[in-house]
Amino acid sequence: VQLQASGGGLVQAGGSLRLSCAPSPTGGSFSSLARGWFRQAPGKEREFVAAVSWSGSSAYYADSVKGRFTIRKEYAETTVYLQMNSLKPEDTAVYYCAVGASPSSRPGAYDYWGQGTLVTVSS
Repeated sequence: VQLQASGGGLVQAGGSLRLSCAPSPTGGSFSSLARGWFRQAPGKEREFVAAVSWSGSSAYYADSVKGRFTIRKEYAETTVYLQMNSLKPEDTAVYYCAVGASPSSRPGAYDYWGQGTLVTVSS
């Protein structure tokens, strides 16, 4: 496993969580590569959540999370964060982080994936 995602858990609607994505001890640093977050709910396809450029200067969001989620990567740092506020039950899913050459909403654009972390939002 090249990436390790963490920070998931159970939260009530309206609450917040912060996910982290860091390289595994045996993986590369990935500091010069873009990062993306995707999620997959039971019975649904994996969908794009957010992406950030390698420098952290450009960020992109799915319409469903815009204004509630913030992706953050500091320049030359290896860990990427996804701050999730105002969570809704429909945000419940396994969240995956990924690494690729440039930020993209397409899963196929990413080369390495983390193992996923479960986020459950209760109503």
